[in-house]
Amino acid sequence: KVISLGFEGDTFVGSTLIDMYMKCASLVDARRIFDELHDRDVVSWNSMISGYADLTHAEEALLLFNEMQQKGKQPDRITYVSTIKACGLDGNLHQNNLVHDDIVKRGLDSDVCIGSSLVDMYAKCGALEKAKEVFDKLPVRDIVSWTALIAGYAQHGYGEEALKCFEGMQREGLDPNAITYVCILKASSIIRSIEVGEDIDTQVRKQGLLQKNIVLGTALLDMYSKCGKLDKAREVFEQLPVRDVVSWNAMIA
Repeated sequence: KVISLGFEGDTFVGSTLIDMYMKCASLVDARRIFDELHDRDVVSWNSMISGYADLTHAEEALLLFNEMQQKGKQPDRITYVSTIKACGLDGNLHQNNLVHDDIVKRGLDSDVCIGSSLVDMYAKCGALEKAKEVFDKLPVRDIVSWTALIAGYAQHGYGEEALKCFEGMQREGLDPNAITYVCILKASSIIRSIEVGEDIDTQVRKQGLLQKNIVLGTALLDMYSKCGKLDKAREVFEQLPVRDVVSWNAMIA
């Protein structure tokens, strides 16, 4: 219909089509629409870059980000958040540092959303000192930035550091979300801290999250298993509202 009416080259219509195709994981169609646009504004560039990043096509996202700048288009906040996400997937620290330097030059490093994304990017790449450095400079630390740092420590086996961050987050009056709990349960498994794990179990049950979040339930099961509490692990397993292959595997293991 759009093509029959002659709107396929319209920037606004094109950007909307790109977003639609990306959300349907139709990368070829999204790219075709993008290439046919008469004039690509920041929205159309962002639709492509964020779509590639969301679908874990990091290399394509980063190539488009570089091309966007070469063509004289100014990235905005949304561009940088999507590009940072792609950098975290790509794992190329040199590229990550270049993007970070560009953000600092534009004075956007104090933006909480961008800052939290940078923390997450460095943490996923294992550059935990850099992640902490960015985190410490944030003017405001929200649950997203705290969880990103905690997740990074837990992912790379630094259980004690993850727990210290968790305690710091609580001192600042922030309530953990389901993702935070999953990360802390992983940290508890690493250091075999059944006390911390049981405390998280209590909090999770008080909030009714065990019946709502299978990922959290499986993390709780896994924590008890790794701490040698198989009876508690089985209890959690039996209480899961849905058991997927991950929860079965965790119980069998």
